[in-house]
Amino acid sequence: MPANLHVRNVDDEIIANIKRRASENGRSAEAEHRAALEQVFGGPDKAEWFRRAAALRERIAEQNGGRLTPGSEVLIREDRDSR
Repeated sequence: MPANLHVRNVDDEIIANIKRRASENGRSAEAEHRAALEQVFGGPDKAEWFRRAAALRERIAEQNGGRLTPGSEVLIREDRDSR
Protein backbone atom coordinates (compact mmCIF):
# COMPACT_ATOMS: atom_id res chain seq x y z
CA MET A 1 0.00 0.00 0.00
CA PRO A 2 1.56 3.32 -1.05
CA ALA A 3 2.24 5.94 1.60
CA ASN A 4 3.20 9.61 1.67
CA LEU A 5 6.38 10.82 3.34
CA HIS A 6 7.17 14.32 4.55
CA VAL A 7 10.78 15.17 5.43
CA ARG A 8 11.71 18.36 7.25
CA ASN A 9 14.99 20.24 7.59
CA VAL A 10 16.73 18.79 4.54
CA ASP A 11 20.01 20.53 3.81
CA ASP A 12 19.94 22.89 0.81
CA GLU A 13 22.87 21.06 -0.80
CA ILE A 14 20.96 17.76 -0.69
CA ILE A 15 17.93 19.40 -2.28
CA ALA A 16 20.10 20.87 -5.04
CA ASN A 17 21.70 17.46 -5.65
CA ILE A 18 18.31 15.75 -5.89
CA LYS A 19 17.06 18.35 -8.37
CA ARG A 20 20.27 18.07 -10.42
CA ARG A 21 20.10 14.27 -10.50
CA ALA A 22 16.39 14.37 -11.35
CA SER A 23 17.15 16.67 -14.28
CA GLU A 24 19.97 14.41 -15.47
CA ASN A 25 17.64 11.39 -15.31
CA GLY A 26 14.76 13.21 -17.03
CA ARG A 27 12.33 12.92 -14.15
CA SER A 28 10.72 15.11 -11.51
CA ALA A 29 12.26 15.67 -8.10
CA GLU A 30 9.44 13.58 -6.60
CA ALA A 31 10.19 10.69 -8.97
CA GLU A 32 13.87 11.02 -8.08
CA HIS A 33 12.97 10.76 -4.38
CA ARG A 34 11.06 7.55 -5.07
CA ALA A 35 13.93 6.15 -7.14
CA ALA A 36 16.44 6.94 -4.38
CA LEU A 37 14.25 5.29 -1.73
CA GLU A 38 13.73 2.23 -3.93
CA GLN A 39 17.47 1.98 -4.56
CA VAL A 40 18.28 2.09 -0.85
CA PHE A 41 15.37 0.21 0.71
CA GLY A 42 13.33 -1.68 -1.81
CA GLY A 43 13.04 -4.33 -4.40
CA PRO A 44 13.89 -8.01 -4.58
CA ASP A 45 17.52 -7.26 -5.42
CA LYS A 46 17.87 -5.40 -2.12
CA ALA A 47 16.59 -8.42 -0.17
CA GLU A 48 19.16 -10.61 -1.92
CA TRP A 49 21.89 -8.09 -1.15
CA PHE A 50 21.00 -8.12 2.56
CA ARG A 51 20.98 -11.94 2.57
CA ARG A 52 24.41 -12.08 0.95
CA ALA A 53 25.79 -9.39 3.30
CA ALA A 54 24.58 -11.36 6.34
CA ALA A 55 26.22 -14.53 5.00
CA LEU A 56 29.48 -12.63 4.45
CA ARG A 57 29.38 -11.24 7.99
CA GLU A 58 28.90 -14.77 9.33
CA ARG A 59 31.88 -16.10 7.35
CA ILE A 60 34.10 -13.23 8.50
CA ALA A 61 33.04 -13.75 12.12
CA GLU A 62 33.80 -17.48 11.87
CA GLN A 63 37.30 -16.72 10.60
CA ASN A 64 37.92 -14.20 13.39
CA GLY A 65 36.69 -16.08 16.44
CA GLY A 66 33.22 -14.52 16.42
CA ARG A 67 34.42 -11.00 15.63
CA LEU A 68 33.65 -9.08 12.45
CA THR A 69 37.17 -7.69 12.35
CA PRO A 70 40.45 -9.28 13.34
CA GLY A 71 41.79 -8.26 16.73
CA SER A 72 44.38 -5.54 16.97
CA GLU A 73 47.02 -8.13 17.89
CA VAL A 74 46.43 -9.88 14.56
CA LEU A 75 46.71 -6.63 12.61
CA ILE A 76 49.88 -5.61 14.46
CA ARG A 77 51.42 -9.04 13.85
CA GLU A 78 50.56 -8.89 10.14
CA ASP A 79 52.07 -5.41 9.90
CA ARG A 80 55.27 -6.49 11.64
CA ASP A 81 55.57 -9.61 9.49
CA SER A 82 55.20 -7.57 6.30
CA ARG A 83 58.35 -5.55 7.02
